[in-house]
Amino acid sequence: METIHSMQSFVHSLPVPVFLVIGLSVLLSYYAGKIARLTGLPSLVGYMIIGVLLGPSFMDVISDNMQEELSFITEIALGFVAFMIGLELSIASLKRQGVGIVSIILSESFGAFFAVTLAVYVLTRDLTLSLIFGAMAPASAPAGTVAVIKEFRAKGSLTRALYAIVGFDDGVAIIIFGFAAAFARNMLLRETGHVASDFFAAVFHPAEEVFLSLLVGCLVAVVFCLLVRRLTNKRDILILVFGFILLINGLCSILHLSLILTNMVLGFTVVNTQKDVLIRNMSGQLSDVMSILFILFFTLAGAHLHITLLPSLGILGIVYVIFRSLGKIIGARIGALAGTVHESVKKYAGIGILSQAGVAIGLALIVKHEFAGLGKVIRTVDGREITSGDHIGMAILTTVTVTCIIFEIIGPILTKIALQKAGEIERAEEETS
Repeated sequence: METIHSMQSFVHSLPVPVFLVIGLSVLLSYYAGKIARLTGLPSLVGYMIIGVLLGPSFMDVISDNMQEELSFITEIALGFVAFMIGLELSIASLKRQGVGIVSIILSESFGAFFAVTLAVYVLTRDLTLSLIFGAMAPASAPAGTVAVIKEFRAKGSLTRALYAIVGFDDGVAIIIFGFAAAFARNMLLRETGHVASDFFAAVFHPAEEVFLSLLVGCLVAVVFCLLVRRLTNKRDILILVFGFILLINGLCSILHLSLILTNMVLGFTVVNTQKDVLIRNMSGQLSDVMSILFILFFTLAGAHLHITLLPSLGILGIVYVIFRSLGKIIGARIGALAGTVHESVKKYAGIGILSQAGVAIGLALIVKHEFAGLGKVIRTVDGREITSGDHIGMAILTTVTVTCIIFEIIGPILTKIALQKAGEIERAEEETS
């Protein structure tokens, strides 16, 4: 520990320009990704390891303040990821997959919610805390799944299913969170004899966010399609895509909408209204851009992972990791039985969607902010009264932050294993060889 502090002190004594950090991160992560591939792991694991080493956990080159400065890179990358997910969701493809995909999305989302809620309640006997932990569970991290699919050029039924699942389940997760948080908040207010006057507003606000995200995405997509159909040059198409993704990200920031859903709608509209040749040109250009964005995104994601928090995981965190995983895996399998899907989707969809990061941490921050001061006073620390709402907020934020470290590491690895078992990585490699 003293060695780490000495390294951090030395780094802090030097003026470190942002561009130097970005360049160093890209180069080191690139070669770390190559090494990861040689060991059979996805490249993004190498990127994240470099991020951890350069982040506050070790050298602190990418400090918390610098992470704030570079947060726009994460948002741009997520915008591109969501757009590419949308490009994979052609109506023809979804029809071939049938209602099974819809039932998988609903089943794995609600499966994770109920599994975690029940497990945490058995452990703590605190229904309010259990509901909020359950509400964290459905959210996933599409970037990890998409990065693995793109890196190994996976193709097939499971690949198409994973695109659809990670594309839509965050929308379901936001709605589940809205309902669960409203009920939990109401219970905390009742502890002090108050009744939540804004109960229905709290319940329907997430549904409103999802609806407006879809609406704004559709409106922007109409303008994009009118402009892009006039272009033939691949470079011009890429410029237009880049500009519109930045435009959507800005609108989402102003209107407090879901960046992932809105950009996904743009891609979904494009793939279902434009000619195949345009889609192929667009996808080809985006693949090159995504390579560098993935390096930056996952290096920054690694920097965000405070490894020093791992020892504080505790029994609550272990229960959350186990039962979220079980809820997702078993829920996806049950959902697959309700519709006609390929056998590989039935077997492996669940283990391909376990990554969790940004959305879950964002929801945890909302809980910490909105539940502060609610409920009865449970203890006093340094003269400050700690309420049950304060306790829930800190427990959720700490546990979710730590467990995201685990899910961000094992999630992409399990996605690769799922695609390998389905034979879709091997098939893609054969097609490109």
